[in-house]
Amino acid sequence: QVLLVESGGDSVQAGGSLRLSCTVSGVTYTEKRRVGWFRQAPGKEREGIATISTDRGGTRYDDNVRDRFTISQDRAKRTVYLQMNNLKPEDTGLYYCAASREIVGFVSPSLSHLSYDYWGQGTQVTVSS
Repeated sequence: QVLLVESGGDSVQAGGSLRLSCTVSGVTYTEKRRVGWFRQAPGKEREGIATISTDRGGTRYDDNVRDRFTISQDRAKRTVYLQMNNLKPEDTGLYYCAASREIVGFVSPSLSHLSYDYWGQGTQVTVSS
């Protein structure tokens, strides 16, 4: 059974930082796949904000977070991180980690939820002004 567990969500003031963690179990982490972070604000659709390929570490970011957020991985710990700096109130939402099935060939850096097969339960991030 594939399990993704997020942690690190909290309430912070604007301008603050948080680091989210996503631990992946139930699959061979070293297989080629993409792991991404999504968020959903109240009343809005879920949006992809960052993704990383587990084989080569290639990344992609949504324009709204590109210069403030950094996605990284620790293969030994089977964990993907999202470092979030200079947080803004509009970053408030439920943050989800997601992973794809094993990919044969090139791992395209997709931010579409359709490119992911396994999802965590989410961790709440609240940024106050």
